[in-house]
Amino acid sequence: MKATLENNKSAQDNSIHDVIISGAGPVGLFLACELALAKCSVLILEKAENPHSPLKQLPFGMRGLSAPTIEALYRRGLLKELELHKRLKNPHQNAIQGPRRQVGHFAGIPLHEGDIDTSQWSYRLPSSTETSLISELKELETVLTRRAEALGVEIKRGFAITGFHQTTDGVTVQSGNQSFQGKWLVGCDGARSVVRKAGGFEFAGTEPEFTGYSAKVDIVDPEKLKPGRNVTPTGMYLQSQPGYLNIQDFDGGAFHSSDKPITLEHVQEVLRRVSGTDVTINALHIATTWTDRARQATTYRNRRVLLAGDAAHIHAPLGGQGLNLGLGDAMNLGWKLAATIHKEAPEGLLDSYYTERHPIGVQVLDWSRAQAAIMGSEPHARALYAIIRDLMNTRDGATYFAGRVWGVSTHYNFGSNHPLVGHSVPNFELEDGTTIGELMYDGQGILLDFDKNTSLKTLAGEYGNRIKYISGNVKDQLGLSAALIRPDGIIAWAADNDPDCSELQKVVARWFVL
Repeated sequence: MKATLENNKSAQDNSIHDVIISGAGPVGLFLACELALAKCSVLILEKAENPHSPLKQLPFGMRGLSAPTIEALYRRGLLKELELHKRLKNPHQNAIQGPRRQVGHFAGIPLHEGDIDTSQWSYRLPSSTETSLISELKELETVLTRRAEALGVEIKRGFAITGFHQTTDGVTVQSGNQSFQGKWLVGCDGARSVVRKAGGFEFAGTEPEFTGYSAKVDIVDPEKLKPGRNVTPTGMYLQSQPGYLNIQDFDGGAFHSSDKPITLEHVQEVLRRVSGTDVTINALHIATTWTDRARQATTYRNRRVLLAGDAAHIHAPLGGQGLNLGLGDAMNLGWKLAATIHKEAPEGLLDSYYTERHPIGVQVLDWSRAQAAIMGSEPHARALYAIIRDLMNTRDGATYFAGRVWGVSTHYNFGSNHPLVGHSVPNFELEDGTTIGELMYDGQGILLDFDKNTSLKTLAGEYGNRIKYISGNVKDQLGLSAALIRPDGIIAWAADNDPDCSELQKVVARWFVL
């Protein structure tokens, strides 16, 4: 087992790793798995000695997984290892079943399953994975850690990065009295990223409107609190389960930004003020604060240093999109950085990480800002809230919001007119029952040919083990004759009729090197 806590931190590590990752959260672990799958040597440095924080356990550690994340885990054979999602198919399992079953929300406005027109997503086949699932952060990290170790990733816990120095050839990373050598450094070390700060990355954005509280408490008189999500003149409160509180106090994020401890007395004062009751808390077991501050790095790369996850972007955890955004970063970056390390990357491939992921981050941050804007108690916020609620109660409105909440509408703009290019590949099922997702476990690109075109087979063969050629009939080919699939599952090229091989060659050269 390679995940270790070492007592002697003064010794020099003379080995040179392809990549050093700061942070052993889900993003850092998943990125490490992607790099190791592509035969890169990876070292993770994690400041925490114990990975099992109480905040990562239920219910604090419950995370909703969106469609792109579920597909990514499925395409690496990891989805089947998550046990919790088999019991809880969505974050609102306790909601009323049937056509009005709640399957998500926007700013607390419920999204109901029966209002969503899934036929608008014609590329989601019967063999597709779920659009949303729930997982426990602790379990997700355990599964990813186990996979990373199996692939040879070295994880050092209790090693906080204190600085680094980069040259044209690599990066020297400092942790206390010990230094480590890597060709690349990736900061996956969260919202207060040391890598981002030490690397001089600009972190632009907007300041918060509120301080959010998540707490486990004992309440003497819980009947004084109304059930469900309650917006009041001073904020919002929700008792999701007996003793588990979520509170939003529109203080401009003042308390979160202070160094004051989260005491029982403070939580009770905020809860009383926000709820307008004299409710009494007699025990505070655990509590954390958060805000709707929304910031994003203006670039994700500084020479040999890159950012991913919360190190690259932060926003309010409304709708749980932060984890999904970060895992999407890892899936996008992993194969590109590996190709760069192995000198198999076309010019500009690594730069496409920023050009593809930064706009997705912008969308998520704006989505978070929009929710915060209508959650206040001011008249204009309540008016916008009412309008959005009415829109979400229409079929097209609910479908739009579901597409955003679940990530179904996520795509990259590759400048193609084909409707599937830039989207996640449909999970085509071959005649033998094998799916495209299962064929992606090894992280290679795929040239999918439904017509057994010899020219396509020859072209794929020129790229050796970087592109697999898959041919044969599928149960529903959606009118396609062929498609080029990147290692991250994104369709880079597609043809409905006779494929234009000259066009395909240009596209292949954009993503792969002979």
